[in-house]
Amino acid sequence: MDSDEESEEEVVVGPLDEDSQPHGFCTVTYSSSDRFEGHFTHGEKNGKGKFFFFDGSTLEGFYVDDALQGQGVYTYEDGGVLNGTYVDGELNGPAQEFDSEGRLTFKGQYKDNARCRECWVYYPDGGCVFGEVNADGEMSGKSLAYIYPDGRTALYGSFVEGEIIEARSLDRKMFYFEGAVYSYDKSTSTCIATHTLLPDPYESRRVFVADSKIKGAGQGLFAKTDAEPGTVMAFYNGVRITHSEVDSRDWALNGNTISLDEDTVIDVPKPFDQTERYCASLGHKANHSFTPNCKYDPFVHPRFGQIKCIRTLRAVQKDEELTVAYGYDHKPTGQNDPEAPDWYMQELEVFQQQQQVDAAGQ
Repeated sequence: MDSDEESEEEVVVGPLDEDSQPHGFCTVTYSSSDRFEGHFTHGEKNGKGKFFFFDGSTLEGFYVDDALQGQGVYTYEDGGVLNGTYVDGELNGPAQEFDSEGRLTFKGQYKDNARCRECWVYYPDGGCVFGEVNADGEMSGKSLAYIYPDGRTALYGSFVEGEIIEARSLDRKMFYFEGAVYSYDKSTSTCIATHTLLPDPYESRRVFVADSKIKGAGQGLFAKTDAEPGTVMAFYNGVRITHSEVDSRDWALNGNTISLDEDTVIDVPKPFDQTERYCASLGHKANHSFTPNCKYDPFVHPRFGQIKCIRTLRAVQKDEELTVAYGYDHKPTGQNDPEAPDWYMQELEVFQQQQQVDAAGQ
């Protein structure tokens, strides 16, 4: 993000002064393959200009006496953007960063190209970490907070590089702490959580478990309050196993599995499917529907790490049951049977028959 160019060898396209220095609007290509397009005065950048770096990133702004001054826009090679304040070619002052999809990822201060003072780091799922960064510009210290997507519920305490070491639940609206202590507790293939009965403070405000209204479904997940479309309602944590392990065992063991990525499946095995044994997250209690009111989304959780959440597709009302589409692969592939349990295939058949009836009646 530094605007200085120290390469000695250069190729100039544009007007030159009597000393053969760029003078006017020129394009200068350096031996590093970086390129600068902008205005020069006797060899020094003066006026609006833009660097095109060899890695695909760019830096655009206003130059005075060969140094970027004031507002500058640095575009990363992946399309992300940093809007910052430059003094003598270095980031000094307020800045904002956005990812390639235009979502805010950072807001705060820079000093000599490093983050400083109070900063915000935002996740695509709506959560964020806030606090004063350390001398290395990292989200590390004893007075930081992870703030959930509602902007109200927070975990306040000690963090190292954005991960919780020890924190307590804080209601930012009521300004009170709860007694429970939380720490980073990412699951493994054999351990679902260290504190299996410690509920998530955000989830506790939004959902509860009760008998499902779906026949034969057992327990289900319900909304505690009204929620708008796009609201995170619950979290899906579990042990982390492989896809091959899931595919090789009986479907009776896969009732609480969800794909996290191409390598990992999250599973809530027995006896942790019972809330008396595990209630640290409740997303696995949401039942299937071919017309769901929620969906699964990626989520970076302060306690569990990278997991999935349940997010509303439409507005839901208090006490309404939350459902998701399990998305099993119900089509046979070659010699293989469908990757879906019998109950799912039966419900799919009923759903498809109803669709045919509805279509015929139109």
